[in-house]
Amino acid sequence: MTSLYIKELKAFLSSIIGYIFIGVFLVISGLFLWVFPNVDNILEAGLSDIQGLFNLSQFLFLFLVPAITMRSFAEEKRTGTMDLLLTKPLTDMQIIWAKFLSCLTLLVIALIPTLIYVITVYFLGNPVGNIDMGSTWGSYLGLLFLGATFISIGLLSSSITNNQIIAFIIAAALCFILYFGFAFIYSFEALGSFGYYIKTLGIEHHYASISKGVVDSRDIIYFCSVIFIFLFGTRIVLLSRKW
Repeated sequence: MTSLYIKELKAFLSSIIGYIFIGVFLVISGLFLWVFPNVDNILEAGLSDIQGLFNLSQFLFLFLVPAITMRSFAEEKRTGTMDLLLTKPLTDMQIIWAKFLSCLTLLVIALIPTLIYVITVYFLGNPVGNIDMGSTWGSYLGLLFLGATFISIGLLSSSITNNQIIAFIIAAALCFILYFGFAFIYSFEALGSFGYYIKTLGIEHHYASISKGVVDSRDIIYFCSVIFIFLFGTRIVLLSRKW
């Protein structure tokens, strides 16, 4: 499993896909946080926090994460290397976890440079250090869970087709629906108090909670459950080859 994980990670870092993901994420987040006039611009807001990064990242991940997962299984099927991979002394779940962790590692690599924003805001604060570090680290944790959830959705989407573009479209659509869909249903007041329980099924509700720096066990359990469901769904798709 470790060798496959390293192989997948090297494939990202030796191709343009990984660098496009990292570059697009850093350039867009940097422009909106420091250059373009908007509500998340740190200098314009005059607040010593980087909440704007976490507000923006949720939308960037909706499209960028499906872009890095679309090749995971679809490309293996298209090139015919999927059958070879399945003959290796690895279980289906080991293959899935290797691909999942390689994508997650790439996401972490993309997030590491954003620590410069934290350091900058730390020293720009008045007084110096006037930033809620607890809330900041909690928000980073929420961003990792959000990215991991989108990765699991992307892997399932990639496993059901041999076309990367179709895998991207399916993953992006599922991420969008699971993120905004339940909150949209909640907006219809006809459901009354029951609508709130519908809202809690959506990713947005739990990400909004944890991105405030409040690490609630219910949010952790939710994200872990969704990740497990989609990874297990990917395993079922791989097992279907034997049916």
